[in-house]
Amino acid sequence: MPKKNTVLVSGVFNILHPGHMRFLRFARHYGDNLIVAVEGDKKAGENAHIPENLRLEALESHNLVTEAFISDEPISEIINRIKPEIVVKGKEYELLENPESKAVLSYGGRLIFSSGDTFFSSGDLIKKDFKEIDSHSISLPTDYLKQHNLTKEKLIRRLETFKDLKISVIGDLIIDEYITCHALGMSHEDPSIVVTPTDSQKFIGGAGIVASHASSLGASVDFISVTGNDASRKYAIDSLSKNRVNAHLLIDEGRPTTLKQRFRSKNKSLLRVSHLYQGAISIGHQNKMLELIKENIKDTNLLVFSDFNYGCLPQSLVGDIMNITKNHKIFVAADSQSSSQVGDISRFKNMDLLTPTEREARISTRNHEDGLVVLTEKLRQDSLAKNILLKLGEEGLLVYSRENKGDRSTDRITNLNNVVKDEAGAGDSLLITGAMAMASGADIWEAACLGSLAAALQVGRIGNTPLKIDEFLQVLK
Repeated sequence: MPKKNTVLVSGVFNILHPGHMRFLRFARHYGDNLIVAVEGDKKAGENAHIPENLRLEALESHNLVTEAFISDEPISEIINRIKPEIVVKGKEYELLENPESKAVLSYGGRLIFSSGDTFFSSGDLIKKDFKEIDSHSISLPTDYLKQHNLTKEKLIRRLETFKDLKISVIGDLIIDEYITCHALGMSHEDPSIVVTPTDSQKFIGGAGIVASHASSLGASVDFISVTGNDASRKYAIDSLSKNRVNAHLLIDEGRPTTLKQRFRSKNKSLLRVSHLYQGAISIGHQNKMLELIKENIKDTNLLVFSDFNYGCLPQSLVGDIMNITKNHKIFVAADSQSSSQVGDISRFKNMDLLTPTEREARISTRNHEDGLVVLTEKLRQDSLAKNILLKLGEEGLLVYSRENKGDRSTDRITNLNNVVKDEAGAGDSLLITGAMAMASGADIWEAACLGSLAAALQVGRIGNTPLKIDEFLQVLK
């Protein structure tokens, strides 16, 4: 079903009960624009138990509704004015006389009757998982804080300095799409699961969410990447603009904008589908990206490489950018994510901060036997990095610094969130928060703590949503 349709529904809507949710979700399934005509007090008469302004406000705040308005005119006049492709009414009206029928037929629209299927009602509960974080599930590393003379007040003061940073992020843009499905059962033809999509949510991912996190945390951010000339590019431009990111997205007609789809049911991933091209960008695009870096480098405090090995950061471009940063006092951080055996984070030389996973460090060093400290030291030698935050998944984080603090060069932070809804994006949030902390003057120990807290916040919801200072403060205060 095409998703550019405009869908119209109307009614009194005294209280948005579960039946209304099913009805609205069914209607939204038929188009991207759902318009609700709310019957005014005059038209509704005794059926209006709540004032029209309150009924309107409830619908305007609903995430399924594109537009809502109060109307006392006949529904046929509303239809003739808006001309929606589809009008939806409750199933109970199907055998009655409907003035909407003649109006929609006059211009080729459709009138559909349904009150929504039962599995649609779970959608709003699912959406809470995409946005809401239970801060009570997050705990601070008390012993670690004492060991490094860190206090909640000090961490809060550090967060307040983020607004003074000017940041450049360069790397692979990804669009993440979460498709929520209702499981219908097993196929009779072959042993496969049959599902029907009930909801879809898109998020900025990859280097795009790194830039969005930084902007949402208060910094001024320039983001440089390459996209295809497609619908995902338009979504990225709109989303980055809403996140107040100054985006420079070069068009490469030969590749799609990377789109990763996750099909989920009951908070479990059933299938992942990736639409991408992994070839290196052209010399022409590399030169354009280098010019953009040169234009912004003078006022930049922090430069972040966010590499997903999809071709946006060829080694020659990385080397050229690092040559530019030598003449400026810029903190440089890098992350290089490897979805397979492809990837080498040690190619990012002389970084102030690297944030690999254990697996990425072992792939890079070809070391699959030594302990974590030996592994991290080997990676430091290969990459010449000053500081490394080795991500250990549910085991937390190994903090490694070449610049010793007393007799300590390593430490560990355990996993801070015991209720993990979605691991995707944890590394990105740790990278940018830790790098921002160090760029504003924090040592590696303070940066690691704030980065771990950022990751704990991120895994507490589904999908990539830009971090906010207030979310940190909920935990710290």
